[in-house]
Amino acid sequence: MRRIAALLLALAATAVAAQQPVTITVDLDKPIAPWRPITAWFGYDESNYTTAPHGRELLHELHDAYPVPVYIRAHHLLTSGNGTPELKWSSTNIYTLDANGHPVYNFKILDQIFDAYRDAGVRPMVEFGFMPEALASGPAPYQTHYPKTLDGSVQSPPKDYAAWGELCRVFTAHMVARYGRAATATWYWEVWNEPNIPYWHGTEADYNKLYDYAVAGVRAALPEARVGGPATTSPRDPKALEFLDAFLHHVANNKSLANNQPIPLDFISFHVKGSPKVVEGHVQMGLDKELTDADKGFALIASYPQFRALPIILSEADPEGCAACSARENPSNNYRNGPLYPVYTAATLKALLDLEARHQVNLLGMLTWAFEFEGKDYFQGFRTLATNGIDKPVLNVFRMAGRMSGQRVAAVSTAQVPLDTLLNSGVRQSPDIDALATIDHHSAAVLLWNYQDDDVPTPTFPVTLHINGLPANLRHVRLQHLRIDDTHSNAYTAWKSMGSPQQPTPAQIDALKQAGQLQSLTLPTTTAIKDGALTLSLTLPHQATSLILLTWQPCRPTPCGRTIYLCHRTRPPSPPKTPLPPSALTRKPSA
Repeated sequence: MRRIAALLLALAATAVAAQQPVTITVDLDKPIAPWRPITAWFGYDESNYTTAPHGRELLHELHDAYPVPVYIRAHHLLTSGNGTPELKWSSTNIYTLDANGHPVYNFKILDQIFDAYRDAGVRPMVEFGFMPEALASGPAPYQTHYPKTLDGSVQSPPKDYAAWGELCRVFTAHMVARYGRAATATWYWEVWNEPNIPYWHGTEADYNKLYDYAVAGVRAALPEARVGGPATTSPRDPKALEFLDAFLHHVANNKSLANNQPIPLDFISFHVKGSPKVVEGHVQMGLDKELTDADKGFALIASYPQFRALPIILSEADPEGCAACSARENPSNNYRNGPLYPVYTAATLKALLDLEARHQVNLLGMLTWAFEFEGKDYFQGFRTLATNGIDKPVLNVFRMAGRMSGQRVAAVSTAQVPLDTLLNSGVRQSPDIDALATIDHHSAAVLLWNYQDDDVPTPTFPVTLHINGLPANLRHVRLQHLRIDDTHSNAYTAWKSMGSPQQPTPAQIDALKQAGQLQSLTLPTTTAIKDGALTLSLTLPHQATSLILLTWQPCRPTPCGRTIYLCHRTRPPSPPKTPLPPSALTRKPSA
């Protein structure tokens, strides 16, 4: 009865809102800031999945989703073992000792991983973790299995910090030699992961020493390397915020414990996480928690004048904290298979950009900690981008983001939830129906969504979209409407309609692969423009995410110097009345 009452209240609130038409106005001639593709960052616990068949395939898909470099971060690059992945575990066996206690470096597994990155055209965000068994200072056992993977000495400080620094130097030197200095100079080099919780069995002071020796080793091999950290957890936790503050204070005020030189810091990383839960029988997302993490972290960094302009990488930015915890294990993770995950991501993207602007900091990356798990059931509810080679709906929101470029421009909605409300309480009353827009040389993109924290049915909202500021003499544009919802760009719905097969036939797999791609809601059309403006009427169903793409091509200037835009004519141009001279056939159009 209580669940029914909650559903009725939610439906009543959204039904009242639905009586008011939603108007979204985009002003392409009102730039806000250069568009930065902060979503082109991904990561995962199990680095050995990189070279698995579906892992290699997914890396190529991520590369293809963006016109800019995609960065990949993975745990366990330095962990000892035979290279066999488990939940929250991988290994490369890079470092052992011979009978005389001398280091032996083995790059076989690491080369396979980094070759896969190179072959897919993605770039590493190298995370130095975790401690090789021969260097680990903690007591046995070295490895402990899921769900207690943080109990082993793999998370302990090194016995010898100089040896740790030398490991980082040798690692970097090998990468420079194998992939080239120019390539490795574009990578990011991060020290450890979440050292303020049991991922690190030392103190905050121990971590600072670990960082100093690591970056000294990296810079010895590659002086221009971009180094940073500390990859701490949610700053809404006062202890996590204190740890981040202590690290920044150390870098700002101390000399390196490795070489007594100024401590390098080229970027700052920390993590932001939401907190979904089951309420009255349905999942309720915790968007406010993830945004509060960013808000507090940005505020702290902004308080350091010498660090305010440094790039910030949210090296894990997710709806919750455990990618390897399936929905079977934790029912609050049931959001991961359907359209709720992508629409949450769209709403988060805009809010993070708004928080960046509020604090006047430099947000470089919003890294999604999701990849794939080999050998698991289809749609088992892990936080992944694909399941057994089938793309999940969330991958398509990144494909949408990859189509945005140029300048971010003003976009205002009559049904948007204010930023302060998102921070204080999330989206618990009326849905957040909002937009994010960009303009480039001959294109524009508008990302729209209908998001609510509670995973309950809501009405479809009619939306009037006004797009202003197109070139004044533009006559036509090519319009494409891409959509993620229950029935578009959604392999999960297709899989359920097949009866949820765990051993799908080849024909079913082909159909699921097709259903997992980004799909158009309608066929692309040529649309007339008047006075630089376009008005569209559309609807946004429950948990829908849309991308409106406009493209056009300018013709060469007229003799008087005025550029006439004739892209996508409604009929072919008439042939010239007289033959063109040969020179006209080779002349290049004016820029």
